[in-house]
Amino acid sequence: MDNILNSFLQYLQKELFYSKHTISAYKNDLGVFARFLGNYDSNIGKDINNIDHNTIRHFLGREFELERSSKTIARRLASLKSFFKYLKAFELIKMDPTLNIKTPKVEKYIPDFVQLKKINQLMNLPDVKTIKGARDKTILEIFYATGIRLSELVSLNIGSIDHRENILKVLGKGKKERIIPFGMTAKSAMEDYLKMQGRSWESNPGLPLFTSNGKKRISKRTIQERLSKYLQIVLGSRKGASPHTLRHTFGTHLLDNDADIRSIQELLGHSSISSTQIYTKVNPQKLKKIYNKAHPHAK
Repeated sequence: MDNILNSFLQYLQKELFYSKHTISAYKNDLGVFARFLGNYDSNIGKDINNIDHNTIRHFLGREFELERSSKTIARRLASLKSFFKYLKAFELIKMDPTLNIKTPKVEKYIPDFVQLKKINQLMNLPDVKTIKGARDKTILEIFYATGIRLSELVSLNIGSIDHRENILKVLGKGKKERIIPFGMTAKSAMEDYLKMQGRSWESNPGLPLFTSNGKKRISKRTIQERLSKYLQIVLGSRKGASPHTLRHTFGTHLLDNDADIRSIQELLGHSSISSTQIYTKVNPQKLKKIYNKAHPHAK
């Protein structure tokens, strides 16, 4: 079982180009399943073809008994489905035991976001007289201007930015490249930060855009800790005080200003429109305004 799991994880990395975070999630979910098998029937581990429909159902039932959230159970089932699909494709099993097992319904929550009237307050919180403050302000501005993911921001190099056209290039999930425009506010923040570092757009394009102590590429954890401090102030609590909230804010404010949802999907790098549609739930007053304007019997 261990050898098969390792082969599958290598397949996700080398063939599907999944991120380290995604592969780690698969490894965790499949590890939980492997431990379940050891308690359920130790003989199953000797031949993976012994895993059948009932084994999967008993595993999911056990997860419900442990009061896992429907989101966690749905993710674990998705991991199993991918794993057994891989085994079937490479003829390592005769039958896929996850076929026809329905995924539990997952409640989609309305994402946290920063209200437009508080954006200026947020951007003015970092002390831009210090290099860390200038860096933090630039990070806040880029997150809000582009809606990129935390992993995408960490990976930015000086060469990722086209300062003449005001666009940046990121490598998203599944190694998919996308181009995102940004405004003059974000550009000005970047230039001020680069100047404080003694660098410019003409510097080595391979240098990381954001660095920590010792000029090393900044870590995700550092960004999370720094931004959490600022977001807690404007949000009034720790709930939603994460970089992902700025990604939600980007999508929400675009939709509020009549941006086409398909364009928002492209900018955010969502593979499915269903992921983008969550933003339509954020502002019911906006939907009401659109309805009153567009529906013949609205009035």
